[in-house]
Amino acid sequence: MKLAVWTYEGPPHVGAMRVATGMRDLHMVLHAPQGDTYADLLFTMIERRDHRPPVSYTTFQARDLGADTAGLFMTAARDAHARFDPQALLVAASCTAELIQDDPGGLAETMGLPVPVIPLELPSYQRKENFGADEAFLQLCRALARPMARTERVTCNILGPTALGFRHRDDLAEITGLLSEMGIEVNVAAPMGASPADIARMGAAHFNVLLYPETAESAARWLEREHDQPFTKTIPIGAHATRAFIEEVRALSGSTLAVDESRLRLPWWAASVDSTYLTGKRVFLFGDGTHVMAAAKVARDEMGFEVCGMGCYNREQARPMRALAKEFGLTALITDDYLDVEAAIEEAAPEMIMGTQMERHIGKRLGIPCAVISAPVHVQDFPARYSPQMGFEGANVLFDTWVHPLVMGLEEHLLVMFREDFEFHDAAGPSHHGSKAQPLPTEATAAHAAADEGGVTPPPAAPPSPDSIVWLGCAERELKKIPFFVRGKARRNTEKFAGEKGLREITVDTLYEAKAHYAR
Repeated sequence: MKLAVWTYEGPPHVGAMRVATGMRDLHMVLHAPQGDTYADLLFTMIERRDHRPPVSYTTFQARDLGADTAGLFMTAARDAHARFDPQALLVAASCTAELIQDDPGGLAETMGLPVPVIPLELPSYQRKENFGADEAFLQLCRALARPMARTERVTCNILGPTALGFRHRDDLAEITGLLSEMGIEVNVAAPMGASPADIARMGAAHFNVLLYPETAESAARWLEREHDQPFTKTIPIGAHATRAFIEEVRALSGSTLAVDESRLRLPWWAASVDSTYLTGKRVFLFGDGTHVMAAAKVARDEMGFEVCGMGCYNREQARPMRALAKEFGLTALITDDYLDVEAAIEEAAPEMIMGTQMERHIGKRLGIPCAVISAPVHVQDFPARYSPQMGFEGANVLFDTWVHPLVMGLEEHLLVMFREDFEFHDAAGPSHHGSKAQPLPTEATAAHAAADEGGVTPPPAAPPSPDSIVWLGCAERELKKIPFFVRGKARRNTEKFAGEKGLREITVDTLYEAKAHYAR
């Protein structure tokens, strides 16, 4: 554990809370100090849920540490059972409470509560949020799932969707509809939307559909071993992967029903003349392993992008990530330090980033457009509309999500190119606010005329230091004609070229000489 301004994953108890919050008739008792209740805001503010997470906190304070904190936990557990009447209780300690070693699981077992009590061992200083979700769901299955006869019709369980997951709500709806087209009913979808009673009847399904390995792979492997339920390995993100997923499900279920692809637009739109100018665009991907690996294949095989970098923050996915990156001729970046990610993106100089909320901020700092493809995300990536990432409709959403930043980037570039036009200069005002187009101020026109003659716009307040390189105004104006997503690299290369040539000033000729030099 280390101090950081921003982190990709929270501690393990946040992952366990994601499982509990997605379920029904389950309650979690978290042994935690007063400050750890911040996690509620993740669900009510960012995911915009209409109810609080089903979590009770012991909320001990500093003055309680010299007294009976174990007694506080037992009181909180009894009160939670009496107030909420859950079908089962999860009990765990937060990263802070772990240090006082009260053993919430052992304490709960001695209390004789009339519902199953499921203790969670969450090593907060070695593992993180996704592990906490995966472990919580595994322990729920181990404690509650019972062997039973299979359903008469072929059914499956869907594993992995949780609260605070990236588009989990809509992915679940999309894949449920896809399975229905194939004549396959969903026995239980869990954790999201399931109750402990539903977990108990998971053994009736014929196979499992694993959507998110980060949160449910351990449970899928346990169900395969203990209940003889095979699980799908293909993540249906993109048109190609969705078709492969359908074939895998057919092999497991024996279904022969056709699936309607009439609403799938990605393949034609990606091949259409309007999209061909996007072919070969260099993209850098970073996020959780599942989404990045799926997105890399879609970017290369379905959109025609060139993947110039990829990586993930969850080390549990490091091995498959490295293997896929090797297929792309790349070295995977495995890190949870956003500064390392920013440095790698700056070095790769892509034309677009696909990442998390943090990569969106990195893109703003570097002037590179970004499409969000993975958690963690902010409030705008929990849309009210239907917006899955999986299945055929998910493929359409991917096209829109990935192409629009590049299209808007092109529009921004054109606005910069024509910024001296009477409609678009800074003093004209936004047209959508009813502003009337205004001519450029006289002083601005004079300054640009001086720039045409090689002068500086505006002139520096003090002469440059001897070791600095000065961009003449005409060169600065020419630089602005370069698309914004490669302008930073062009500036750095030109300054490096000028330094190597011993030049004090950069002119338009210097800019193009540097371009020719680095194009060799």
